[in-house]
Amino acid sequence: MDIGAYVDKLTSGARTAARSLAVAGSAQKDEALGLIAEGLAADAEQLKAENKKDLDAAKEAGLSAALIDRLTLDDKRIAKMADAVEEIIALPDPVGEVIDGWVRPNGLKLHRVRAPIGVVAMIYESRPNVTVDAGALCLKSGNASILRGGKESINSNLAIHRVIAAALEKAGLDPSCIQLVETTDREVVTGLLKAQGKVDVVIPRGGKGLIKAVVENSTIPVIKHYEGVCHVYVDEGADLEMARKICFNAKVQRPGVCNAMETMLVHSSAAVEFLPKITAELQEAGCELRGCLRSREISPAITAEATDDDWRAEYLDLILAVRIVDGLDEAIAHINEYGSQHTDSIVTRDFARAEKFVASVDSACVFVNCSTRFSDGGEFGLGAEIGISTEKLHARGPMGLRELTSYKWVAHGSGQLRS
Repeated sequence: MDIGAYVDKLTSGARTAARSLAVAGSAQKDEALGLIAEGLAADAEQLKAENKKDLDAAKEAGLSAALIDRLTLDDKRIAKMADAVEEIIALPDPVGEVIDGWVRPNGLKLHRVRAPIGVVAMIYESRPNVTVDAGALCLKSGNASILRGGKESINSNLAIHRVIAAALEKAGLDPSCIQLVETTDREVVTGLLKAQGKVDVVIPRGGKGLIKAVVENSTIPVIKHYEGVCHVYVDEGADLEMARKICFNAKVQRPGVCNAMETMLVHSSAAVEFLPKITAELQEAGCELRGCLRSREISPAITAEATDDDWRAEYLDLILAVRIVDGLDEAIAHINEYGSQHTDSIVTRDFARAEKFVASVDSACVFVNCSTRFSDGGEFGLGAEIGISTEKLHARGPMGLRELTSYKWVAHGSGQLRS
């Protein structure tokens, strides 16, 4: 394969498709999305058969249980992918939305209007549902997308894209609106990252190594999601039964995802009562616990000493770091020092302390009395997400439809001239 020619074909097709998609009506885009949702449900058996090829290869390669879980497509997850597309259909089309506007003293009417970004290159690992989420969100927001999944999910992604391509054709849209890179050759990624003028933004979604490689090699703007080093802090005087349920859910419900808790911080006044029960429950669920000296003295379930590397670790597995702190300020300082600005939560009864936590923790998502697992586009009512940005410019947190638009200034005059 001539990689240069292949990348040029992808990007040129996407640029042409983006121009037509920018003026496509909401009804046509929603029709295509509806056909995608129907196709996923109708082709569930074929999707599972192709996914099995990826799962067999993953097991042979020795991938962890958490990574295999992220890769797995079953009836429930296929139905959830289809439901996510239906939710996107139900959301307002952001293209053309008037953000704000005013009339100048000379009568000139100014409006700021949402517009598509253009061509989005999405580079991601493991989860095949990202192919659906990213393609659907880009389509609804008027962007052409080039999707490059990981080699571990190539068969699943190809099967999903066949459903998408058929839907686009039936709805009368350019099939290049949503393209999938059909080779695992890494040189295609290198080519996409250098395609200035043809690709408008790159969104990587995966492990730290992937994000770092994209940032270092791209000549195109990148919206980053580095890591999910998420914390739950159990405050002084917290409802400990609520805290136990939140911490267990945040760690165990799905440990291989970016919004799972990686470090649990506990106020020293709550530690003696709280730690033995929650750590025993976590240990019973198969969680390996690494803690500070004080936490290890309280709980026999914490069998390993936590190092500085543990406080910075995104395990994406059933491993948890535990630390006792002597106050809210110490918890905030720990999170701001070791966290990844993704999602952090406090369990507290004190409103003022909750407000201080929210104001002081420098993360994209800051929660009070709920699990970090809610940091998700679907849970936020965005329909789905293309990723969770830990950036501070353009978009932050779960990226839905509006976060996939830019804006343009529109002026309506009646012959005004500048003097």
